[in-house]
Amino acid sequence: MDYRGRSALPWPLLVLLLSVPGARLGKCPQQCVCDQIQLTVTCVNKNLTEVPPTVDEITVKLDLRGNNIRVLPTGAFKHTPYLTHLSLQRCDIRTVKEGAFRSLGRLVFLNLANNNIEILYQESFDGLSSLKQLMIDRNRVEEIQPGAFSQLGFLNLLSLTHNQLVYIPNMAFQGLQNIKWLRLSHNSLNYLDTEAFAGLFTLTRLSLDHNELQFFPTETMTRLPEVTRLDLSYNPMTYLGEEAVSMAKLTHLFLDHMSLQDFANTAVAPSPSLTLLDLSHNQLRVLQPFSAGSPKLLRLILAGNPILCNCYLRPLREWALRGKVRLVGSCGGPSHFSGESLEGIKPAELRCQSQEAMLRAEYEEAAMITPPPTQEPANKVKCPANCACEGETHHSSCENRGHTKVPRGFSPDTRLLDLRGNHFHVVPADSFPAVPHVVSLHLQRCRIAELDDGAFNGMKGLVYLYLSENDLTSIGPSVFKGLPQLTYLHLEKNRFTNFPKGAFRLLPGLLALHLENNAITKLEAAVLAGAEALRALYLTGNAISTVSPRALEHAGDLDTLHLGGNKLKEVPSEALSNAASLVELKLSGNLIRWVGPNAFQSLARSLKDLYMDNMGLEKAEATWNKAELTGVNLQC
Repeated sequence: MDYRGRSALPWPLLVLLLSVPGARLGKCPQQCVCDQIQLTVTCVNKNLTEVPPTVDEITVKLDLRGNNIRVLPTGAFKHTPYLTHLSLQRCDIRTVKEGAFRSLGRLVFLNLANNNIEILYQESFDGLSSLKQLMIDRNRVEEIQPGAFSQLGFLNLLSLTHNQLVYIPNMAFQGLQNIKWLRLSHNSLNYLDTEAFAGLFTLTRLSLDHNELQFFPTETMTRLPEVTRLDLSYNPMTYLGEEAVSMAKLTHLFLDHMSLQDFANTAVAPSPSLTLLDLSHNQLRVLQPFSAGSPKLLRLILAGNPILCNCYLRPLREWALRGKVRLVGSCGGPSHFSGESLEGIKPAELRCQSQEAMLRAEYEEAAMITPPPTQEPANKVKCPANCACEGETHHSSCENRGHTKVPRGFSPDTRLLDLRGNHFHVVPADSFPAVPHVVSLHLQRCRIAELDDGAFNGMKGLVYLYLSENDLTSIGPSVFKGLPQLTYLHLEKNRFTNFPKGAFRLLPGLLALHLENNAITKLEAAVLAGAEALRALYLTGNAISTVSPRALEHAGDLDTLHLGGNKLKEVPSEALSNAASLVELKLSGNLIRWVGPNAFQSLARSLKDLYMDNMGLEKAEATWNKAELTGVNLQC
């Protein structure tokens, strides 16, 4: 809760206090602390199951963090009409009933972070006509119903980070007439309707980083005339085409940590106000000088790309010197320039050794960043029957078409292949021939019970594989053969009872593994053998009661581990000693009643976020709380 600056006393309340002799805060719930001067009531971590009905009606700030209020009923705050600040973090809230906040016409700040809300209903926020900041971070929101925010005409900031949104429908944010910053980071967004942000005429900042967007939503973004700052970092885009970014007032564009292999020199031409473009940590080797459409560009960040500092870089370097654009980054090759600053190399030094070498380099670059040409006419895209394929975006979809076998005959240019909602049951070997450039493959809800060895053979460009919500119980050691680039693997909501040990030996680049909501009961020794590069392991919502001391012995680079909602009765300290790089650990919702000394000693140097809420914790030794967790964000 933000206590900076005292709120002015509402005028009707001031009249009331002046007209009633001896008026003061007369009621205070037994479990709470009440400040009669600042009109605040604090009831933090008191195991409350409902909003205290005895809070004095003249209260201005109410802090209910860390309680067990699962449902906010209609009229939950009807007895506190003068509230301006309300904090409800970590209350295990699952449902906000229609009209729950209807009487809070003076509220300006509402924090609902770290709860379990799944749906934002049409009238959930009715009555909040003065609200300026709404925080719904770290919930389970997967649906925004039309009109959910229609009554929030004064809202400046809406934060929905770390939720489960996959799709934003048209007019989802209708009614936000004064919104300045919309934060949708850390969701699973893969599609935005054309009118998803329609009506947000005052929005200046949009955060869409850490999602699953695989192409730049050009038409959607043109509906945002005032946006100056757009963050799309950590989305799996592979290229940006001509005039993809058309935003008249955009000044800062963040496209870092993606999968960009190609970037058209006119991609940002329709954005004349752009001053900073961050393309760091992509896969760009060659970049052409930008067209004249971005005269204000001052800084182009290319750090972390395998930029070739030869004759192909010279035009970009000369363009940057003429336009006084700072190039940030270093050379990825050739060897005599490797690691050299892009700004430190003079254009005359950027040359190819010979005509023969120049032609060879051009051929290699073309093969690397350009898909092989197809034999189809330019205006026709290869596409199997009962599917839809788009040539411009290189997307092919057979979603919910009733296929019983994986269709064949897709264009070799395909980058995204969506086969969700079919009835495959078995995926045999070599099911995806001639699609080597697919980056993202969607096989959710396909009733898949078996994957044959080599099922994905030849998909050498695959980065994202979604096998969620199927009937898998096991995976053989050769199933993922032929996937050298696979980085993100989704296996949540299947029927695994054992961790698929040994299935990841052929995936040297695997960074994130999702196994949430299965029925895994234990983690045996060396379950991550072959996945030594893994950075994030998600096991929430299983039935894990035992963790071998050697379970994480191949997890030296692991920085995120989610074990919430399992059946652990103690902190798996021995296993954690093999994960010395761990930054975020979630143990929420387990059966741990006692935490002994030195439980987290091995993580003292790395751990930043520790979640131990909703466990019924009864005793914790002071040694781990004070000595081991200095500087750790602890959620209990």
